[in-house]
Amino acid sequence: MSAGSAVFDLPGPRGRAIIRVVTAVSVVAIAAAVAFGVYLFQVNGQWEWRRWELMTQWPIIQFVGKAFGRTLLAAGAAAAIAVPLGVVLALGRLNANRAIRWTAVVVIEFFRAVPLLLIIYIFFFALPKYGINPDLFWKLVIPIGLCEGALIAEVFRAGILALPKGQSEAGAAVGLTNAQTFRIIIFPQALRMVVPSLVAQIVVLLKDTTLGYAVSYAELQNSAQLLTNINPASLVQTYLVISAIYVLVNIGISTVARTLDKRWVARRSARSESALKDSRAAQAMSTTGQLT
Repeated sequence: MSAGSAVFDLPGPRGRAIIRVVTAVSVVAIAAAVAFGVYLFQVNGQWEWRRWELMTQWPIIQFVGKAFGRTLLAAGAAAAIAVPLGVVLALGRLNANRAIRWTAVVVIEFFRAVPLLLIIYIFFFALPKYGINPDLFWKLVIPIGLCEGALIAEVFRAGILALPKGQSEAGAAVGLTNAQTFRIIIFPQALRMVVPSLVAQIVVLLKDTTLGYAVSYAELQNSAQLLTNINPASLVQTYLVISAIYVLVNIGISTVARTLDKRWVARRSARSESALKDSRAAQAMSTTGQLT
């Protein structure tokens, strides 16, 4: 079962034709919008060197680079919280024990329903009054990790439920415990199926770091705001450069995910071929033994 077929049915001939038409129209519309934007830039003098010069100065490049590093650090730390938390919450929601299941449901629904910015404000304003006062970095990272963990939990739960029940039954048939069946059979397959959705959530998590302004954390976008205060004439150019950085990072994340998916497919195919060869060899030996 492919990751795509677990989420939606593959389109038929008519559906593929509609997709091609919509894609062509979208490409033309985007190209027209880009051309119009370039024209407006030209008319309003946005291509003048004095407006771009700020972003080419070495001290500014270093400043942006450090801000970019802080963004990646915050996103990585939040992902390190969100992904394991998502797995735990997904397993809790699928647990047969009612108390564990409903506890997981309450946690997931709470952090899915409450806006992330409100959770950040709770960590920034409310919790310090009760003696819980982590660094600014963690006041941003922990709320992102909690909220994204709740969303990732639903991604993992969907992947696990999409697998045929025969997978679990096969594990039980060969004497595996529930934990071993999940670790060896269920989770690897579910993980591969949810890679596209998981990558989408990681991209969202990266963009959530832009809320660092709420706790005065000097991430990429917050640093861009400081640059525009230095040179208001370069406001558009500064944010275009920052946007380009975000786009490149997201492309990089998607590329890594596709590479991992291809490797998993290749390994799975190699294992299937090896198992098939072993089966044929065993069958040939059995046939030879019967003849003799």
